[in-house]
Amino acid sequence: MHVRIPSALRSYTGEAKSAQAIGATINEVLDDLDRQYPGMRFRVVDEQGQLRQHMRIFVNDEVVRDLSSSVGEGDDLTLMQGLSGG
Repeated sequence: MHVRIPSALRSYTGEAKSAQAIGATINEVLDDLDRQYPGMRFRVVDEQGQLRQHMRIFVNDEVVRDLSSSVGEGDDLTLMQGLSGG
């Protein structure tokens, strides 16, 4: 699966804009990304295993909040960080 990485997390991927990961669910994909790039999962998922409030995950351009959602080999997953400020 092709995973797009937001600029704020590229320090974990050696500045790569995307990565390849495997998994049948978003959780499994995040686990594989963390195996390849230690520390990445903690930036996306909190201590309770929930998606952090400022993070968004898109699967094929559709927002997905449930980390147990199924994904397929041909899917594109995009990690995005929300911006805040005033």
